[in-house]
Amino acid sequence: MPMIFASAEPVGRETLARVVGKDCSIDLLIDDLREELRSRPYEIVFVAGGWQHRTHSRFASSIRASQASTRSAAPSLSDFEAMVLMAIAYFQPITRGDLSKIFGKEISRNTIASLRNANFLASGPRSPTPGAAHTYMTTKHFLTTFGMEMLRDLPDIEALEDVGLLSRHAVQNEIASSQGDDEQMD
Repeated sequence: MPMIFASAEPVGRETLARVVGKDCSIDLLIDDLREELRSRPYEIVFVAGGWQHRTHSRFASSIRASQASTRSAAPSLSDFEAMVLMAIAYFQPITRGDLSKIFGKEISRNTIASLRNANFLASGPRSPTPGAAHTYMTTKHFLTTFGMEMLRDLPDIEALEDVGLLSRHAVQNEIASSQGDDEQMD
C-alpha cells in the first residue's frame, strides 16, 4: 500500500480496494502496517475518511521547533481567523451575518476569503431565511489538517463552555433572535 506513504491526502477505502483487490481485508492490512510502524517515528492514521502516513504526534513539538516544512503544514492563521474557523466548525452551516452576531462585529469578506483560500471553507446550502444568504462549512482539508476523522472529533463544546471560551446558548439565542427579526422585516 505504498500510495498511503506517497499521497499528500488521505487515501480512502475505495482507492485502496482498487489497488489491493476487493477480496483483501483493508482493515487487516492497515492493522499490519500500524503494527509494523509501532516502534518508528511515524504512523498510519485515519483522518477525513481515509488513511494517511504521518509523523507521530509526540514529535510535533520537535518538528515545530525546527520549523521544518511538512506537506500538510497548516497555513498561518491570525487568532481572529482561527476563532472564525472554530465558530464555523461548531455552528455550520452558518452565514457571515450569523458569524458577525457571534463576534459582535462584521466579519469581513477578506476573512472568509482567507479561510477559503486555505481550503478550510466551502459554500454550504443557502440559508432558509429571507434573502437566502450564503452559508459556509468546513472542508475535508480542514479535517485532515487538524487530524480529525469527522466533525464529532472537535473538542467537546461543553468543556469549552466550562473554561469560558465559548457560550453556545448565548450564540444560539442570538442567531435565533436575529432570524426571527429577519422574518418580521418581510
